[in-house]
Amino acid sequence: MPVSAFLAGLPILVILALMLGRRWSAARAGVTGVGVSLAVAVFVFDFPRPLGPEVDLGPALGGVSAESGFTALTILWIIGPALGIHQLQLRTGGAEVLREALGRFAPDPRILALLVAWFFVLFMEGAAGFGASVALAAPFLVAAGFRPVEAVTITLVGHVVGVSFGAVGTPVIPQVAVTGLSGLEIARATGLYHSLLGWIPLVVMVGMVGRAVPEKGSGSTGGIWAWTAAAYVCFLVPYTILWAWVGPELPTMAGALFGGMLFLLLLRVVGGLREGSDAGGRDAAPVDDGPSGKAVLRASAPYLVLVALVLLSRLVPPLRDLLQTPTWAWEWEGTFAGSIQPLYHPGTMLLLGFVVGAWLQRTSRTVITGAVVEATRTLVPVAVALVAMLALSRVMVHAGMTEVLAATAAEGAGSRWPVFAPFVGMLGTFVTGSATASNILFTDFQQSTARTVGLPVMDTVGTQGFGAAVGNMVCPHNVVAAGATVGLQGREGEILRRTLWVALLYTGAGGALALWLSS
Repeated sequence: MPVSAFLAGLPILVILALMLGRRWSAARAGVTGVGVSLAVAVFVFDFPRPLGPEVDLGPALGGVSAESGFTALTILWIIGPALGIHQLQLRTGGAEVLREALGRFAPDPRILALLVAWFFVLFMEGAAGFGASVALAAPFLVAAGFRPVEAVTITLVGHVVGVSFGAVGTPVIPQVAVTGLSGLEIARATGLYHSLLGWIPLVVMVGMVGRAVPEKGSGSTGGIWAWTAAAYVCFLVPYTILWAWVGPELPTMAGALFGGMLFLLLLRVVGGLREGSDAGGRDAAPVDDGPSGKAVLRASAPYLVLVALVLLSRLVPPLRDLLQTPTWAWEWEGTFAGSIQPLYHPGTMLLLGFVVGAWLQRTSRTVITGAVVEATRTLVPVAVALVAMLALSRVMVHAGMTEVLAATAAEGAGSRWPVFAPFVGMLGTFVTGSATASNILFTDFQQSTARTVGLPVMDTVGTQGFGAAVGNMVCPHNVVAAGATVGLQGREGEILRRTLWVALLYTGAGGALALWLSS
């Protein structure tokens, strides 16, 4: 490796070493990485000279800070209300009502796993993201009789298909900011991989469930695999329609919502499922009546409002044009810039979902305040990590460090780069703990490499988003957080060993597909 490439990648290597070796947080390691990137940029790459002789160091640092801070705010505008809705649901009992409603339909533990570790976990991933989905679903499976390690492993594998569009499309936002591509274009480039290959983690998950409850379930291996295929199709159809024609905000959340409703209908009509019967319609142990339809509707209020708002704003042209008209844009030194459409932004829809949902649920002011305070408290370390990672990324781009890395990667891999691109995204999530942070860290690099090799930027950015999603299955942050919800402190390595081979298989399949599509 050339010395220039090693020095260009030194900030990323430092972050890797600090987070993996010293177990520093993403925020702490990110701030250190920014310091290293600035030192390398100034003393090795002569920053800010690559921007032009008229740009001094002070304005250049100001421009980098403005870009990273502005992009961080556009992302936090999504994360904040999403966390607020999550906290609201925990405090009002809405999340528990939804979990109980699912359990009411599935005395068979294998069907229950499909409902919880596929539809429910994907729905929560699409609505909240950032670890909330697995943390909510794993305890439910433990309560249903699964061992804690199995519960966490099953939900980690099941949720990964929805991560690319988690938290109402948050991981796509930094990719839009970096590439200039639209959210719909990136959604199409990324969603294709999950739609074609998403059956892999689902099949593995159901196989894990079968080993966990070998003597239970439908009594027929063929029966459970038929229901598995039905679950995949029920999610796949709305999921694919939404990423192909609407954008990145709703594929995961609405795909799981509509797909789950269709799957429950199939269970009732085709499977003859009723309370107190298994998936084959035979008598089983009686179950509680569970929450009423009115209670479920009330518990779903914030999510239903959000889905309605996003669909209306994206699919009704006059409304879409009206919301897209106000634009906040800025430019500095002719090099640094940013823009946002505040009324069209997903964060605005999430905030309205929080406010209207709380009103429909008749939530007290005390509960709302508590949800806002806790969401804000959770947001602080996330904000520090985001700003740090974004600042590192922008320094590397403007100093020409990303171009050096891209040229080195292109020279080594050439036209075979599509095979490696998703593994870069997976590595980013493994290190940072977030698909969004991985996209922040590596989208510039992927874009530069694609241009150097002569590959379509949109396709390469799509493989980055796909790989970043798969990394959620193995990143230590998610494993630790999910394990803590079911009392597995100290056994995170056991979970990681069970999920690592699945992540490598899924990522490798994505790389092979990307290479075939590029040929």
